Amino acid sequence: MVLAIAAFLDFLIGDPWNWPHPVQIMGWGIQQYTQWVLKRINHPLGQRIAGVVLAVLMVGLSAGVGWGLVYGARFVNAWFSLAIESILLASCFAGRSLRRSAEEVLKPLHQGDVAAARSRLQRYVGRDTEELSPSEILRAVLETVTENATDGVMAPLFWAIVGTFTPIGPVSFALGYKAASTLDSMVGYREEPYTYLGWFSARLEDVLTWLPCRFVVFSLCALANNPGYVWRVCCRDAPKDPSPNAGWSECVYAAILDVQVGGTNRYRGIEKQKPLLGNPNRSINAEAIRQALKLTRLNFLIWLAIGLVYKIFL
Repeated sequence: MVLAIAAFLDFLIGDPWNWPHPVQIMGWGIQQYTQWVLKRINHPLGQRIAGVVLAVLMVGLSAGVGWGLVYGARFVNAWFSLAIESILLASCFAGRSLRRSAEEVLKPLHQGDVAAARSRLQRYVGRDTEELSPSEILRAVLETVTENATDGVMAPLFWAIVGTFTPIGPVSFALGYKAASTLDSMVGYREEPYTYLGWFSARLEDVLTWLPCRFVVFSLCALANNPGYVWRVCCRDAPKDPSPNAGWSECVYAAILDVQVGGTNRYRGIEKQKPLLGNPNRSINAEAIRQALKLTRLNFLIWLAIGLVYKIFL
């Protein structure tokens, strides 16, 4: 029931802009700790140890606070507990937020306002957007939508389902994963100043995302018109990406949509070549991006149904 209500809440309202969000609290804590460490610890080994402490504390505290809130709510009444658990769990699913962010960029681009599309895209990607052409903007949106489909939508659902089979519950597992994902997005970089401080966070997120990412690939292959073709393209191209998960997540969507992602991106003025994933049989357009979003929503509902049915009959 909690999973179903949380999924409905995310679909209906997503993350309201003016409401406090667990990720904001996590981000504040990570920022404060990171600034404190970088000012006081300069040795690589010291920063590595501090990075391990950061990851363990953040994931443990997020899971623990989630469990404490749900457990405490049960002393009020069952309905209050259900509401708290559902709201916390819904905050871990980013399905509606992902759709909204994509549409915020696609709308001005459709209207011919490329400058506004670049400005809005800058909120959601790490690459430089000031000089992107319309086709590059569309590629950036598709890459963001398909990468975040795994770590922002499907992986939290996976760990929430796992949590339902434990005494701890789905909220703690989902919030713990969300903390790991937030750590990776904030400090999980090879570049300075996070080279040593963020190494453990990056690897932790890779490990926690590895299994749900493979399930995403398998389930999307099953939904494809030509699953054999999609699987062959993924096996050919996905390993080229240095990330053990992002390449697979982007590639399976690219293969289904019959488009190609990757290429040259600029980060703080420095060009980086991303591996080409998929075949350029179709150009990337707004309809392809909306198809990717629909695939994510369908995949989410299938996973949710399987988890609920399995839980009920078990």
